[in-house]
Amino acid sequence: MAKQFAAISPEHQAFVERQPIFFVGTAAADGRVNVSPKGMDSLRVVGPNRVMWLNVTGSGNETAAHLLQLPRMTLMFCAFEGAPLILRLYGTARMVQPDQAEWADLYAQFPPLPAARQIYLLDVNLVQTSCGMAVPLMDLREGRENLNEVHHKLSDGQLDDYRQRKNAQSIDGFPTGLPESAEALLS
Repeated sequence: MAKQFAAISPEHQAFVERQPIFFVGTAAADGRVNVSPKGMDSLRVVGPNRVMWLNVTGSGNETAAHLLQLPRMTLMFCAFEGAPLILRLYGTARMVQPDQAEWADLYAQFPPLPAARQIYLLDVNLVQTSCGMAVPLMDLREGRENLNEVHHKLSDGQLDDYRQRKNAQSIDGFPTGLPESAEALLS
C-alpha cells in the first residue's frame, strides 16, 4: 500500500543513495511525456525537501525543454535487490547550466564528468513509497563507462556541434535553453 510523506526521511535518503539507477519523469503541457533512466554517481540528497542531479550530454534534452514550460518533475527509485520498494519524489525543479554563477559550487559536489550539461535542483513536495512487489530482483554487474569514453574523445567543437544537432530542441520541437557553444558556457 502506498504511503505519503512531506519530506525525505533518513531511511528514504539511505534507500535513494543505495540505488545505482533512478528514473526522471517530466512533461510539457502538450507533446510527449519523457521518462529517462539515469545512472553514474549523479544524484545528491541535499536536504529533507531537496535533491539535485547532474546531467551529461546525451541523445536528447527533453527534461530541459519540459522544465522551461512546466517545472514539475518526478524521480523514481526501485529496489532491484533486497526488500521490495518503489520510492517517488515529486516536486518542482529548475535547471542550472555551466554559465550560471551557482554552477561551480553545485558541480563541486559531484565527481567531474565529461560533457556535464546541467544540474537539476528538485524541491520535493511529496515523497511516496509503494510496495514494488512486481519489480524483478536483479544483480548489478557493473556500471557502463561508454558515455564517458565517447565524451572524452570529443573536442569542444565536436561537442558543441553534437549538442546543437541533438540537444537544442526536444523531440516535440520545444527549445531546451541550451547555450550555443562551450565558449558560451565558460564565459
